[in-house]
Amino acid sequence: MPRTTESAQHPADTDTAGLRSRVRDLLAAHDPATTPRDTFLRARFDAGLAWVHFPEGLGGLGAPRALQSVVDAELEAAGAPDNDPRRIGIGLGMAAPTILKYGTEEQKQRFLRPLWTGEEVWCQLFSEPGAGSDLAALATRAVRDGDSEDAGWTVDGQKVWTSQAHLARWAILIARTDPDAPKHRGISYFVCDMTDPGVEVRPLRQITGEAEFNEVFLTGVRIPDSHRLGAVGEGWKVAQTTLNNERVAIGGGRIPREGGMIGKAAATWRERPELRTHDLHQRLLGLWVEAEAARLAAVRLGQQLTAGHPGPEGAGIKLAFARLAQEISGLEVELLADEGLTYQDWTMTRPQHVNFTGRDAGYRYLRAKGNSIEGGTSEVLLNIVAERVLGLPAEPRTDKDVPWKELAR
Repeated sequence: MPRTTESAQHPADTDTAGLRSRVRDLLAAHDPATTPRDTFLRARFDAGLAWVHFPEGLGGLGAPRALQSVVDAELEAAGAPDNDPRRIGIGLGMAAPTILKYGTEEQKQRFLRPLWTGEEVWCQLFSEPGAGSDLAALATRAVRDGDSEDAGWTVDGQKVWTSQAHLARWAILIARTDPDAPKHRGISYFVCDMTDPGVEVRPLRQITGEAEFNEVFLTGVRIPDSHRLGAVGEGWKVAQTTLNNERVAIGGGRIPREGGMIGKAAATWRERPELRTHDLHQRLLGLWVEAEAARLAAVRLGQQLTAGHPGPEGAGIKLAFARLAQEISGLEVELLADEGLTYQDWTMTRPQHVNFTGRDAGYRYLRAKGNSIEGGTSEVLLNIVAERVLGLPAEPRTDKDVPWKELAR
C-alpha cells in the first residue's frame, strides 16, 4: 500500500521557495529537539525531502537533483538529524538508484523508505574469489525452484570483499541463472535477505587490522521471484546501473576546497615546518593542484547527474580518487618520517564505515591501498574510460559468444 505523503498538501511548485516552505512545515510538525530520530527521518521521507529528485511517494518530489542542497542546508541549520550516510552508503549510493530504475512499484515501496532512514543496512554481493576483475565470469548459481514463471530461486556460491555484510539486512546480488549463455547474458539480479539461514558471513581481516570487509557463503539461500530486479538473464545490464553509481559514490563525493586527504597533508605541512624539504614541497604542490582539479571534475559530474543516471565518466572520477589517495597518503607518511610509520589503532574491529581523515597517517596509508580495487580495479576502469568515454578500439575478446560453462576457470 503506497504511503500518503505530506507533499500532497503543498502547491505543486518545487522551486527553492517551495522547498523551504516544505521544510518549515516539516519542522513545525516534527520539532527535531523533541521528535525521536527515526520518527523524524520517516516524516522527512514521507514529506518528499529525502531525495527531492525521486518521484512523489518514494521520498521525493520529482524536483531537480540540484535542489537537494537547499533542503539539506535548511535542515542542518535547524539541528535536524541526518541518516548517517557513511553507515548506509551502499544502500544510498548503489541499491537505491538501481531499485528506482528497475524495481517494481511493490519493491520501491517496500525497500526505499527503511533504506533511506537507515533502519535497514544494505551490502553488495558481487565480487567472487574467482571473478573479481572479471565480474561477468561469476559462478554463484541461482536455480528456479519450479517450472512456473513466478517460482522462487535457490542460490549457492561464495562472495568476497563484501563491505558491511556483518551489519546488513539486505544485499544486492548477481548470480548465474543460465550457464549455457555467454557470461554477460546468463546473469540475473536479486535482492537477498541476509538473515536467511543459508547466509554465512565471515570477517576478512585487512592490513589495517580491522575487518571492514567480509566473505559471504550462500548455501541453499531461498529468494522469492518477487525479489528479482529486471528480467531473467539481464542482470548484467541492471548491474551496470549499480556499478556506475558506485564509482561516483566512491570518487565523486562533494567535499570543500582542500578537503579530504589533501587537507590532512596540507595541515601537517603547515603545522610542522621542521619536516619540510624542497622535494616534498614540490610534490605537495603538484598533488594539491591535481586534487583540486579532481574535486572540480566531481562537482561538474554531479551537475551532469541532474539530467539522469551516471554514465561511464564516473570511472574516470573513481580512478583519480584512488590514485590521489594513495599518492597523498604516501607523501604524508614520508613527510612525517618515523612518525608516519606509527599506527595507534591496529586492533581487530568491525567498523560501520571507513574514516580516512579521522585516523592517523599510518592508517590512511594502509587503507588507501584498497582504493584501486574497490568499486572496480583501476585496470578495468582504464579500459572503461578508453572504450566508453574516449571511443578507443575495444580490446579483443575471445570469450564474447562462448557459453559460460565452456570457459576455463
